[in-house]
Amino acid sequence: MRGYFLAGLLVVAPVGITFWLSWLVLSFIDARVTPLIPEAYNPNTYVPFGIPGLGVLILLLFITFVGALTRMLLGRWIVRGGEHLLSRMPVVRSIYGATKKIVETVLAHQSDAFRQAVLFEYPRRGSWAIGFVTGKTIGEVQNVTEDDVVNVFLPTTPNPTSGYLLFLPRRELVELSMSVEDAIKMIISGGIVTPQDLRPVEQRQIKMVGRADGDTPTVGGSEPGPSKTDRGKSDKETVDAD
Repeated sequence: MRGYFLAGLLVVAPVGITFWLSWLVLSFIDARVTPLIPEAYNPNTYVPFGIPGLGVLILLLFITFVGALTRMLLGRWIVRGGEHLLSRMPVVRSIYGATKKIVETVLAHQSDAFRQAVLFEYPRRGSWAIGFVTGKTIGEVQNVTEDDVVNVFLPTTPNPTSGYLLFLPRRELVELSMSVEDAIKMIISGGIVTPQDLRPVEQRQIKMVGRADGDTPTVGGSEPGPSKTDRGKSDKETVDAD
């Protein structure tokens, strides 16, 4: 009975959680968009039950209409006027500017944000973390750094929407062949869901990361430094010679 229960749980739990989260999103949007529809045009006033997903449909149509409007001359004039008005508000202009920049960067077709999962040492030598490259570092951060650094977002477990922004040398990053989706699944599950290594067998035998040994670089850098044992022998020989 225990085996049957666990087998059923493995099937029911993912489906149930998916439908539950989808229903929460639908209900959240419907509860805020549907009341904005005039009563004369609201289908919920004509049927004895609420239509699920009506708010989502109205929201999608509204966003599409705004997108079509911005392609026209009048729409572009309205958008410029609205942005000019927001840019004159002390606090709102900072929030709007940052939000617009993030959305444009993520949705731009030429953007490479969150398209590459990488492995790097964090928070110490020999301890590894998975992050996502969000772009090439430019501006003052790159100008004051001698290394060629990139922007890497380090998500937290089990909530990948929060995390840390790190500027890491490109030579210390190990590019992973796993997809971003597989990496996110691994992070959310805390390592329970581990994607398979789909690389050819020959590449699996190649070790891209050396063994952790104190402050000795395990990836990147030029030549690996001497191990603790070798350093100990050198120190002992020096003392004996003295």
